[in-house]
Amino acid sequence: MANRRDFLKQAALVTAGAALPKLDFEGITAQNVGTKPIVLSTWNFGLTANAAAWEILKSNGKALDAVETGVRVTEADPNERSVGYGGRPDRDGNVTLDACIMDEKSNIGSVAALQHIKHPISVARAVMEKTPHVMIVGEGALQFALSQGFQKENLLTEASEKEWREWLKTSEYKPKANIENHDTIGMIALDQHGNLSGACTTSGMAYKMHGRVGDSPIIGAGLYVDNEIGAATATGHGEEVIRITGCHLVVELMRQGKSPQKACEEAVARIIKLTKLRGKNLKDIQVGFIALDKNGNHGAYCIQGGFNYAKQDNSGNVLVDSDYHLK
Repeated sequence: MANRRDFLKQAALVTAGAALPKLDFEGITAQNVGTKPIVLSTWNFGLTANAAAWEILKSNGKALDAVETGVRVTEADPNERSVGYGGRPDRDGNVTLDACIMDEKSNIGSVAALQHIKHPISVARAVMEKTPHVMIVGEGALQFALSQGFQKENLLTEASEKEWREWLKTSEYKPKANIENHDTIGMIALDQHGNLSGACTTSGMAYKMHGRVGDSPIIGAGLYVDNEIGAATATGHGEEVIRITGCHLVVELMRQGKSPQKACEEAVARIIKLTKLRGKNLKDIQVGFIALDKNGNHGAYCIQGGFNYAKQDNSGNVLVDSDYHLK
């Protein structure tokens, strides 16, 4: 006969089990089964970003350090025309950058409409670690960056300036899905310690109005991390992601028990529903989400074909085409 101590242990286990969300295993496949460490990032430039992040993760490093290091690679590449140095300017010819970062303890930092600084993600981390604030924008963000030792630089490359001057001949602002919408690197990682972190950085929509800010620097929209549940990041038309606070939604859906894949699909479905409600053409927009849960399971989904993401774990670094709605 079980004694009182055994009975109490069994009761505690039953109670703990009842508190856990009912897991949706429908979205878990052989391609996205759990593992750690693991890092995911948006678009094909995520392959080189992942490689840099992996150097930290494979050495038992922290996810926070990995995601910052990884996206800095893309920020510094002048050939990647939608992030950091070499990014396409706004309609006035200014390269303005947005970024945010979030760690496993819900520490957050963000900058928006930042000019002249090559690595906004590192400025965002400095906001997180060295100020009482969450977000600093515009001229104030530049002043803060300079006070922290960041160097002021001209971020408008010859190639991006040439494109901008061609655009000025018509000044037509109509972003094309998967081109100007190909505008963000978001990275989420799970380290060997079981901790999650994320980073998101962009130069935003090409030829946007000066001062426009999208979802990328907004915690809960372009990025969200909950170390008990999972993490998500977004890319594409930022206004649509903000409309549903997309990445927070994805993580909350995972909290309810949905797999990362199913959570991304439901978030996209909400954007589709609101787009139709507002009488807008779905073919004019693109939004993609990637998500990673606490166990290393991952998923992705977008509105229309063309979005891909990079995944690196112990099996290697690969580019994955996301499933999508419009077929």
